[in-house]
Amino acid sequence: MARKLVALLSLFGVAFALAACNTVEGAGKDVKATGTAIEKAADRNKTY
Repeated sequence: MARKLVALLSLFGVAFALAACNTVEGAGKDVKATGTAIEKAADRNKTY
């Protein structure tokens, strides 16, 4: 019984960790896209 509980909790832990990695990766991509958009806007509005 204890082995099944440990296995189940381990499975949930791994699933949670993988979901968290995907969330952080997605947030990183969003931040990168925002930075790129800001750079493009700055380049368009440069005054020489």
